[in-house]
Amino acid sequence: MDLILRLFFLFSLFLSYASATCPLNFNILSNFSQNAFFSGNVSEQCQQARQDLHLVLSEYLRTNGSFLPPANASKDCWDAFQAEITSFGSNFDVRSACGYDNSSISRGCLNITTRQQFEFQVPSATRNTMESACNQSLGGSACTGCSATLSSSPTIYLRENSTFISNLTDCTVYPSIYAAAILNPGGPLDPNTANCLFFLNTVSNSGKNHAWAYGAAAAGISVSIALGLLGFWYWRRREARKKKILAERLEGLGSEPSSMNPNSTLVRFKIDEIRAATKNFSRENIIGSGGFGNVYKGVLSDGSVVAVKRFKNCSPAGDEGFVHEVQVISSIRHRNLVALRGFCTSPGSLEGHQRIIVCEFMPNGSLHDHLFGCWAHRRLDWRSRCRIAVGMARGLAYLHRDVQPAIIHRDIKASNILLDENFEAKVADFGLAKFTPEGVTHVSTRVAGTHGYVAPEYALYGQLTEKSDVYSFGVVLLELLSGKKALFTTGQAQPLHITDWAWSLARKGSTLEVIEQDMENPGPADVIERYVMIALLCAHPQLHCRPSIDQALKIIESDLPVPQIPDRPLPLIADLEDIERTASAGGSGRLSSRSGYQSFSTEKSSEARGDSQHG
Repeated sequence: MDLILRLFFLFSLFLSYASATCPLNFNILSNFSQNAFFSGNVSEQCQQARQDLHLVLSEYLRTNGSFLPPANASKDCWDAFQAEITSFGSNFDVRSACGYDNSSISRGCLNITTRQQFEFQVPSATRNTMESACNQSLGGSACTGCSATLSSSPTIYLRENSTFISNLTDCTVYPSIYAAAILNPGGPLDPNTANCLFFLNTVSNSGKNHAWAYGAAAAGISVSIALGLLGFWYWRRREARKKKILAERLEGLGSEPSSMNPNSTLVRFKIDEIRAATKNFSRENIIGSGGFGNVYKGVLSDGSVVAVKRFKNCSPAGDEGFVHEVQVISSIRHRNLVALRGFCTSPGSLEGHQRIIVCEFMPNGSLHDHLFGCWAHRRLDWRSRCRIAVGMARGLAYLHRDVQPAIIHRDIKASNILLDENFEAKVADFGLAKFTPEGVTHVSTRVAGTHGYVAPEYALYGQLTEKSDVYSFGVVLLELLSGKKALFTTGQAQPLHITDWAWSLARKGSTLEVIEQDMENPGPADVIERYVMIALLCAHPQLHCRPSIDQALKIIESDLPVPQIPDRPLPLIADLEDIERTASAGGSGRLSSRSGYQSFSTEKSSEARGDSQHG
């Protein structure tokens, strides 16, 4: 024990020395949630590291007037940051995993290192606009206004010449660092400010100190050796008991698919448990329905609330594939994807064969409910719509990029975007997704999806790629912005698709008319236009014109320009006046707005006329 205490003392001295020459105070991070470091997803871990560092730099600017630490302190600052991450109990190596070198922590935007240099670069009128929006508690709609202002007004004065910036603090984050440190009265450590500008949440045990943590760790080391063998014995006993319980369940359910993995964390429920949770599938518990069957709200025996999806027209012959499917889905975890908790299969003479999945419950229902359903009278404000758009894109990007092989959802629509208690969007119902090798185009003989959301090349030819999901995402984004359904009729009972309607407005410079009227706390006109143009780009009827969902997400989350949007083929739903007006519009069109925002060009494409038409 004496040796352990000495080692602990030397380790503490080492940590003190590592941070001695670094002026940044990384201890403030203990006040904020660091859960992403334990996610196992490198992208999320690096994002957590960037958010942490931006908060620390903002506090440094507030107390010292500098955006960045001195170059000769770069390595010491990295070491101090790494030590702080280690103190959280994570073994994540931020430099090697995220690809940063020592100097990247002291490089910034346009060689701006001090508050005075920033204020010289950004005119006082623009800074006054920033202050008006951000000089308040940044909760609720105030955050929306501040964030929108910071993403637009100062950025024209902070543009890098290079398209690739390797440092952590590029020009897009400087306004947030400055606003939190200088303009906001609560400073960067205020919970609302940290959440709004750096996406960090406070933790309840923010008063913990690191000395106690290291002492507890040292004591734990001495005890853990003694408990090791006992713990191993207990684990073996528990696993044996779990297998016994599982065997009893399988015996009670009759013959089950041979592919069921006994080591899976997925819960296999008995049909009686499902009946009890849903009050015997009471109609009062129905919270959704579709071609697959009904969704019920359920309460399990432990008190947890779940969503129970009951499939209809099932047969025992499909259980083998069903069990494999739910096992795959249950292994996919992301904050913007609905988690699968368990499933049930059961024969029944009266009701037929039962096939059920149990998912986490979303208290705010679906996006469809808020746009067109029972909650449509409570219009979403601009901040909520932006949060939902980003959540949709992040969930879809995870399916396309971080799951191997990639998952194509095939049925992105408003009713499959669910909202938790904080209006965080989660993509649901990817149980029928197809798994395709990277870079391979899948040609399906069975088109899944919902009319109005399905990409033209998929609906007409069965050609399925990740960009089929991007098209559906663009349609849902237009619904979110406009409050209109994907397919609707005009005042003259003329059928119209939302993409054709929005495009016609954008072409004549009336992009802002796409936005739902009487929206609460709408954002700045230039930001609104960006969202509309991103939606139109994603929902372009020609596959090669669409971005990947990763590219669309980067445009939404940063100040990257929206690429030029090629002109669209004639809509499938069009009258003679539409055709004549489109045919007479020659050359390149310019999309402009009353807000004076940068216009977006449309390029006429001669081959577009021969391609598949969109309806």
